[in-house]
Amino acid sequence: MSTEPPTAAAEEPAAPEGTEPEPPSEPDADAPETAGEVDAGDTAAPETTEAKELSETEAEIAAQHVPDAVTPESAGESDAADAGDATTTEADIAAQREPDAVTPESAGESDAADAGDAATTEADIAAQHVPDAVTPESAGESDAAEAGDATSPEADIAAQREPDAVTPESAGESDAGDAATTEASATEAKELSEAEAEIAAQRELRERIEERKAAKQGPVDAGAKLSGKAADLLAAVRAVESGEQPVASAFREPEPTPRRAPEPEPVRRPQPVAAAAGPDDEAVEAVRAVLAEGGAPAALAARTAAALGEGADAQLREDPWQLLRVTGVRTEQADGFARALLGAECGPDDERRGRAITVWLLEQAAVAGHTALDASALTAALGQRAVPDPDAAVQSAIAEGDILVFQDAIETPGAPAPAPADDEDEGEGEETGRPVRVLVGLEQYALAEESLADGLARVINSLPKEDGSGPSAADWESAAGEASGSTAELIRAVAGHGLVLHTGGETARAEPAALVAAAGALGLRVCAATHSAGGRRRLAGLVGSDEGASVTVAGLLSGAEGPGRDRDGALALDLLVVLDAPQLDVETGAMLVESLPDGARLVLSGDPGVLWSAGPGRVFADLVAARCCPQVVSRTPDPGPIGELVSGVGIGELNQVDAPGKEVVIVPVRDAGEAVHRTVQLVADSVPRAIGVPPQDTQVITPGHGGAAGTRALNAALKERLNPGPGRFGGFDPGDRVAHVPAPGRTAPGRVIRADAEGLHLECDGAPVVVPKERVEQTVRHAWALTAHQAVGLTWPAVVVVLPGDATAALTRAWVYTAFSRGERHLSVVQGAEQALPRAVAEVLPKDRTTRLQTLLRPQVPAAL
Repeated sequence: MSTEPPTAAAEEPAAPEGTEPEPPSEPDADAPETAGEVDAGDTAAPETTEAKELSETEAEIAAQHVPDAVTPESAGESDAADAGDATTTEADIAAQREPDAVTPESAGESDAADAGDAATTEADIAAQHVPDAVTPESAGESDAAEAGDATSPEADIAAQREPDAVTPESAGESDAGDAATTEASATEAKELSEAEAEIAAQRELRERIEERKAAKQGPVDAGAKLSGKAADLLAAVRAVESGEQPVASAFREPEPTPRRAPEPEPVRRPQPVAAAAGPDDEAVEAVRAVLAEGGAPAALAARTAAALGEGADAQLREDPWQLLRVTGVRTEQADGFARALLGAECGPDDERRGRAITVWLLEQAAVAGHTALDASALTAALGQRAVPDPDAAVQSAIAEGDILVFQDAIETPGAPAPAPADDEDEGEGEETGRPVRVLVGLEQYALAEESLADGLARVINSLPKEDGSGPSAADWESAAGEASGSTAELIRAVAGHGLVLHTGGETARAEPAALVAAAGALGLRVCAATHSAGGRRRLAGLVGSDEGASVTVAGLLSGAEGPGRDRDGALALDLLVVLDAPQLDVETGAMLVESLPDGARLVLSGDPGVLWSAGPGRVFADLVAARCCPQVVSRTPDPGPIGELVSGVGIGELNQVDAPGKEVVIVPVRDAGEAVHRTVQLVADSVPRAIGVPPQDTQVITPGHGGAAGTRALNAALKERLNPGPGRFGGFDPGDRVAHVPAPGRTAPGRVIRADAEGLHLECDGAPVVVPKERVEQTVRHAWALTAHQAVGLTWPAVVVVLPGDATAALTRAWVYTAFSRGERHLSVVQGAEQALPRAVAEVLPKDRTTRLQTLLRPQVPAAL
C-alpha cells in the first residue's frame, strides 16, 4: 500500500450515496373419603314395636331427648359411629318443602357405604307418603352415618305439617338418606305417625353404625383405598401377575405431549447493574496497615484484600511475596516489600519467593493467552528473575499444589498412532517410547481446558438419532433446499453432526442467522449468542422477527437472557450458535459446552483472521487445526472497498483500492503529535462533513494505551474537543464516552450519565450500570479511542485507525485485519508507521499460544475429517 492517499484528503471528500404434571394426590388411607372403605348397603327394616306404644306427643318429646344426637362439623375428621345419629334441622325442613329440585353435585365423591346407610329416594317416599322423588344435592361430600339422630322440635313440627316437600338443603353437610327408612319398612311405616317412624329409624341407624364399627376392625382389602395413578399402577401389576396383560403394554409410558410454543416474555425494564461488593472496610484497613509497614502504596489495599480474601493481612505478614497476586505488581516491587517486612531474613533463595514468582509467571502467561508453559521456558524465566534454583522452585510449587505438571505426547504428522498404554504407563513417555513435552500450568486453566475437551467430545459423539422426536433427514434437506451456496452447506452439515465450525467475515454472519431461522422453523429450540450487545442487535436484525433467539454469551450463561435451564441445569436448547467464536477463551468455552444438554448441536462461527480471545486459550483456532468436525467456509465476501482491503490483509497483501465514495482514506503523518492532531480533525470535522457520520458514531483505534499517540493521549485530546469539562467525577463528566470492563476481556462501550453517592452511573449498550467509586479507576476508561483488542467483535459506522511510528512493534497481520474491519461505511488510516505497516501485514503473524486442547481432543473424537 502506498503511503500517498489514493483519493482526495478526508477533509474535503464528496459525500457518498449511500414437566409432567404431578399425579393427583392420593387420599389419606385413614380418612373415609373413597368408595372402597366401607360396604354399601347396610339398610335394614327399623324396629317399630316401641314406637307403636307411644302417642304422637310422647314421640315428639322422645325425639327431642335422644341422648346420642350428635352432628359432626367435619365428616372427614370424625368417627362415623360417634357422628352417625344426627340429622340437621335444615335438612328436615328442606326435605319436606322441596321434593322436586334435588340433584347430586358430586356423586362421584360419595361413599357408597354412606349412601347405603341412608335410605333411597323411594324409601323416603314410602315412609312419609311423599309422591315426588327426592335426590340428595351433594351426596359426595358427606358421610351418611354422620347425618345422625338429633332432630329439633322445629324440624319435627315441619315434618308433620308438610309431608310432601323433602329435599336436603346441603347434602355436603348432612346426608338426608340416613334419616329415612328403607323400602322394606315402608308398609309398616304407613301405620305410624311421622314422629314414631323417626324414633324407630334412629334406633336402626345406631345398630347399623355399631355393625360398621365392628367391620372396620377386620381386614381391609389391599389397595382398596388407592385412587388416581397409584390405583392404575396397582391394577397394571395385578394384570401382569395374572397373565391378562403383557409387561410391555401394561407399563407403557404415555405419549409425550407436543411441545408448546414458549409464551412471549413480558417486557423487562432494564435495571441498574451494580458491581459486586468488595471486601469490608475493616479488612481493607488491616491490609492497609501491613502495606504501610512494608512501604507499599495504600491504594493497593482494596485490591490486595480482594485478591487474597479472608485474612489477607495475616497472609501478607507470613508470606510478603503474596503481593504478586495483585494485578499490576511486579517482582521487584514485591521484593522491596518483602525486605521491608522481613529485614535480614529476606533473600533471593527464599522458598516462598521462588513459589510466588513461579505462580506469577504462569499468571502472566495466561494474560498473554497461554493455558500452560513448557517447563524449560518456565525455568528459564525464573532464572532471569534471580531465582537461584529454578527447578527447585518449580518442584516446590508443584508439591504445594499451586501448579500442575503435564506430559503430553508429541504427535508426528504422518506417523501411525501408538497403541494405547496401560493405565499405569499412561503419560510416561520413557516407558511407552513416545516423545513427550512437559508442560506446567495453573489448575484453574488446566481444569477448564480438560472440561472443554470432554464437553466437545460429548457434543461430537452424542448427536440424537432419527427416532421421530426431531426433524427428519428429509426435513433438513428441505430446509437446505430453500437456501443456497454456503448457507445450504451449513444447514446440511448441522443436520448430520453435533459440532460444526463456520468461518467467514462480517457479511457471512447472515449464514448462521439463516441457520437459526431454518432450525426454528423445524421446531428446534435454537439460540444464537454473541459477545456484545451491539453484536446481538446486529444479529437480531439478521434473524428477523424472532429477536428472542439472539443473546449475549454472558447473558445466556447467567440466565438473564435466553431460554433458561431445565431441571438438570442444562440450557433448554437443541441448537446453540456462537458468533465471534475466536473470542472464546477456555473458561467461557467450557461453561458453554458443559451447559448443553445431551444431543444438542453446537455451531461455532467466526472470522479466523481477527485477534484471538483476551483470556487464555485459542479455542476456535485449535478446533480448526484439529479437524475433528465439519468446517464450512463462507463464500460470501465483505463488499465494497473496505471489504476488498480487509480481504487482502487476510492473505498477507496490503493493496491499494479504489474508493470513489471516500470509503477508505489514507492520511500520512510525520510524528505522533501530528497523528493526534489529524485524528481529532477527522473525528470532529472531516468525517461528519464528508461522510455524514457524527463524532459519537466514529471510533478511534490505536495499538496501545501508552505512548504519544496511545489511547490516553488521544482520549484527552478528543475529550477537550468534543466534551470539555473538569472531570469532577473521578476524571469523568456527564456525556463522556467510556468503556466499562466488568470482567477481564469484556468491554462494553457507554457514556457517563451522572455520579452520586452510589457511584458512577453509566449507560452501556442501552442498559444502566452503576460502578462503585472505588472501582471506577480499575474498570472505566474514556473510549473515544480504544485498542484493537477492545474493539474486536464491535463495529461502528466510521473508524479512524491511528498507526504512530512509536507503536510499530505491536503491529501484526491479525491486529491490522481486526482494526481495518471495524468500519462499516468509512475507514481512515492515520499512517505514521511507514514501511512497518506492509511488513506487518505480509510477515508478522500472531504469537503462538501454548495450549493443550488439541492433545486432549485427539483420543476422544472420531478420525480427523
